[in-house]
Amino acid sequence: MDAYGHVNNVVHLRYLEEARIDFMFRVAGEAVGSSEDGSEDEPPFKTGAVVARHEIDYLRPLFHRYEPVTVETWVTKLNAASVTLTYEIKDGGKVYVRAETVIVPYDLKKERPRRLTAGERAFLEDYFDDSAAAPPRFR
Repeated sequence: MDAYGHVNNVVHLRYLEEARIDFMFRVAGEAVGSSEDGSEDEPPFKTGAVVARHEIDYLRPLFHRYEPVTVETWVTKLNAASVTLTYEIKDGGKVYVRAETVIVPYDLKKERPRRLTAGERAFLEDYFDDSAAAPPRFR
């Protein structure tokens, strides 16, 4: 927390990171099924993904406490080689933070960006909602 008892701006980034990791690995991993040929699909983002950009609007101070907050996450932009996740950090119906993160799929072995796989795109499309996007300044 900061000197005023607010959740520090860096901690907000950590909240977003925890939500993003849960979404891209646990939720995406649970969505993996079998292909038409009977083989198992590779888990989404297994070969890697990197954060290319964060944008955060702090709408009101969030005071430090021990109760959890809610981080809602959805996809607002889906390109061939990037995805934009939008978030709201909420508590008790109030929105404290709106943010966006641009994620780039990455080939860790080749050390370079790559395109989304068909499985990744299919998973992300299930969470696509640009009508619920944050204000136009994020676009």
